[in-house]
Amino acid sequence: MDPASTTPAPPPAPFAAQLQTRLRQRIVSCELSPGTRLSEQEVADQYHLSRQPVREAFIRLAGEGLIEVRPQRGTFVTCIDLEWVLCTRFIRESVEADITRLAAERATPAEIETLFTQIALQEAAPDVPGLARLDEEFHATLAGIASRTMVWAHLQQMKMHLDRARHLLTAITPRDTIIDQHRAVAQAVADRDPDRAEAAIRLHLRRVLHDLPQALQLSPDYFTRMDSLAEALAAET
Repeated sequence: MDPASTTPAPPPAPFAAQLQTRLRQRIVSCELSPGTRLSEQEVADQYHLSRQPVREAFIRLAGEGLIEVRPQRGTFVTCIDLEWVLCTRFIRESVEADITRLAAERATPAEIETLFTQIALQEAAPDVPGLARLDEEFHATLAGIASRTMVWAHLQQMKMHLDRARHLLTAITPRDTIIDQHRAVAQAVADRDPDRAEAAIRLHLRRVLHDLPQALQLSPDYFTRMDSLAEALAAET
């Protein structure tokens, strides 16, 4: 008998951790929009759980800044902290600029083909959530090519508010713009041109600054500390 076949499967994540992951996904994708009231009992009923794991998941999500408990009022999905979005965007650009330079230096033909295959899938994405997921995979692939997967994992932990904003922006930013910017990055990587690859990824990640004013106009109640944007735009220009 193959020894590997007798290795027990890892135990499932505790219910609270599973629920935390699921609710986080729903908040980041704006399925649970800012200001949504969350009831422990309703969530427990929805996921067929007792209230204890729900309470634990809520505590963890509050620690991530995604929900807040308002005494005598209830538990609510937080608004998107715009200052947090802008700070994280700055960090992300700095990190991914170096990642993309390394990718341009190290990419194998097979890895370059993967990038262009992903772009083809983006062109065929049926909806905004699908395009957002494929966008994330494209950036994760660049990190893998650069052998910086762990760096990407650390970045994921700090960019949840940015991702919430990006889900809104994906519906605003023309699909062709997103895909054309990805293609420019991939082509620079394919051409082994680190300078051009870095410039392309910086342009792509600064698109957030271009589209945020429209998002704020359409959904002003989704954001807090909106005066941060004016300061950031002034700094960029």
